[in-house]
Amino acid sequence: MSKFWSPAIQSLVPYTPGEQPKIDGLIKLNTNENPYPPAPGVQQVIATFDAERLRLYPDPDCQALKQALATDQGLLPEQVFVGNGSDEVLALAFMAFLRQSQPLLLPQTSYSFYNVYIDLFGIEARHIPLHADFSINLDDYQGRNGGIIFANPNAPTGISVPLSEIRRLLERNTESVVIVDEAYVDFGAESATALVSEFPNLLVTQTFSKSRSLAGMRVGFAYGQAELIDGLERVKNSFNSYPLDMLAQLSAVAALEDQTYFSQCCQQIMATRDWTTTQLTALGFDVLPSHTNFVFASHPKVTGAELMQYLRDNRILVRHFTKPGIDNHLRITIGTETHMQALIDCLRNHPAL
Repeated sequence: MSKFWSPAIQSLVPYTPGEQPKIDGLIKLNTNENPYPPAPGVQQVIATFDAERLRLYPDPDCQALKQALATDQGLLPEQVFVGNGSDEVLALAFMAFLRQSQPLLLPQTSYSFYNVYIDLFGIEARHIPLHADFSINLDDYQGRNGGIIFANPNAPTGISVPLSEIRRLLERNTESVVIVDEAYVDFGAESATALVSEFPNLLVTQTFSKSRSLAGMRVGFAYGQAELIDGLERVKNSFNSYPLDMLAQLSAVAALEDQTYFSQCCQQIMATRDWTTTQLTALGFDVLPSHTNFVFASHPKVTGAELMQYLRDNRILVRHFTKPGIDNHLRITIGTETHMQALIDCLRNHPAL
């Protein structure tokens, strides 16, 4: 810690990302990356990209990508915002909409980056406990507030909220922004993008990191009515007017164009997820229902910390959280069929299972 740090930074607790190992040969099931490569069109974009163009700035408005995203959702380009990964989009949304005189409402257990933004931007917040089954009940989000944010499906639990419940929330909460973080929506949940044109206070954020296999490209975006998007653009252009590089913009358009490949990958991951859930349940695990590319599981005989270390000792990485209430669970990314078979085989050899 330096004496030159601002006071707010001295007490800030940064987000801790999942381990990116430097050891070869590990089965990496800890950061919810897609186990399959990007669409073939993305690989073609990279192979034929003219590096001479890199001396120029990229399109600051990401017009081609915005048009492609808008067309995909039946919206207008002015209803689309693009940023450097959904984390940047969320950070800009916190700055643009959630620094209010009333408290922000959010789940007590959810994506931990939300609390980093709350501290960084000095936002008052009220955390709503999950129910006993780890679900979010939007009926709990009542009263005056400066905004509402939740991940759907939630992280790290994987449980989703039906679109009908999101609609009811928007119908009664009309005086503040509702942000629905849909990083994992493509793995079986219902997207709130269908409600964007109806509700002026709805912002839906998504990413190409998970379902489109572009985690290394950092492509995030948001859907909302034009007035909301204009607020995001105002903050973005006061902070980072060139958020997405040329190659990322071109690659994202190519990924979006190949709907067949996208659908096949998502269906394969969901099928492998269901198989993994069945196998873990047979080993005595309690596995929460998931609409994501991961499962959240605990075992009554072995702690989450012990299981995480056992798997790591056997060259398999999973994510373990120490937060009370979920500290006995593992978040296990869905890999290929081979990866998941190796996980199950390893767990079968655990002496206590």
